[in-house]
Amino acid sequence: MLKTTFNKTIQELEANAIFWWPDFLAELEGNASIIPLLIKTQDKFLSLLDLSDKNPYKIFELIKSSDFPANLFLKHLVVLTDFGGEQIQRLNKQLPSVFEKKKGKFFFTFTWKEQNYDYYFKKLPIAGNLDNKKLGIDGKSITKEQALDQLKEDLISILLFGANSINETTASNLAKCEIGNLLGQKEVLEKYVKEKYIWVSRITGGAQANTLGQVAQTYIVDYLKSRLDKSFSVNRNGSVKVAGSKKNIPFDIVVKKGNKTVGVEVTFQVTTNSTIERKSGQAKARRDLMHKAGNFVAYIIDGAGNFQRKSAISTICNYSDCTVAYSQKEFDALVKFIKEKL
Repeated sequence: MLKTTFNKTIQELEANAIFWWPDFLAELEGNASIIPLLIKTQDKFLSLLDLSDKNPYKIFELIKSSDFPANLFLKHLVVLTDFGGEQIQRLNKQLPSVFEKKKGKFFFTFTWKEQNYDYYFKKLPIAGNLDNKKLGIDGKSITKEQALDQLKEDLISILLFGANSINETTASNLAKCEIGNLLGQKEVLEKYVKEKYIWVSRITGGAQANTLGQVAQTYIVDYLKSRLDKSFSVNRNGSVKVAGSKKNIPFDIVVKKGNKTVGVEVTFQVTTNSTIERKSGQAKARRDLMHKAGNFVAYIIDGAGNFQRKSAISTICNYSDCTVAYSQKEFDALVKFIKEKL
C-alpha cells in the first residue's frame, strides 16, 4: 500500500484516483437541470400533500385523480429527502435486512397521527438494479409523464413514512424519510419544502451548474464548508493577491484563515483536453508566488483523460503543496492539510 502524503507523486495520485465520474455527481448534475421543473410544480405538489390529512394512503388517490405525474411526485420526494439513486438501489438490494416479512411479503409498520399502519410492498424488491431511469426520474425521463404504479407506491410510502417505522433498524436506515409527518399541515409543509429547495438549489448551483465540472467544484466547496469551522472562508472562483504579481492569482477555490490562504485548483477530465496542460504550465509560477506570501497551493486531479497526460500531472505534483484525487478519503486529506497549514 502506497504511503499517503500531501504532495503525492503521480504514482500515488493515480493509485487513489477514481478515473470515471462518480454516480453521486451525475445525480447532482441531473438534479441541477431538474430543479427549475420542481420549483415550477412546487405549489401543486404541496397541495397534494396538504389534502392528505385524513388517511396516509389518501395521497395515492389524489395522485391518480389529479393531472400530476407520479414520476414527478416521486422526484420531489427523492430530492426533498436527499434519498437519491444510489441509496434507492442499495435499499432494493438490501431490503430483507431493512424490512420484516409477514404473510410472504415485506412490510413495515409506521406511526402516523398516533395510529399504527402496515404497508405491504407490492413490487419491492425487484430483480436487477433499481435506478432512476426505471423509475422515470432521471433527467431525460422526468419530462415524460408517468402514471402511478405499484413500484412508485412502494417508494412513495418509504420516502413519506420510513422514519416513522416502529422497527428501530428500519427507522434508522430511513431517518431522512419523515415528510409524511407534515401531511395536512399547510403552513408547516410550505415552510419545510421551500426551505429545502433553497438548500438544494445552493448545493446544485442552480441554473449555473450545467456541467459535471461545475457540479464537481460546487460539491468540493460545500464539502470543505461542512468540514471547516467558521474561522475559515471558502469561496469558489476566488483570487489571491500576492506581492510581485501585478494581477491577483485566480483559483477555482480559495480557502482563507487570517492572513494565510490555500488556493485550490480542480480538474476532472474523463476525456483528454488541454486544461491539464494549461494548469501544468502555470504550476511553478503560481506556487513560487504563493510561497513568497506564506500561502499554499493544492490540486484536486482525477479522470481517465487527465491521466493520459502524465507529464503534465507530474509537473503539477512537483509544484503542489497538496495533491489529491476525487474521493471522500482524499477530500479529508485536503481538509487535514488546510487545517495544518492555516
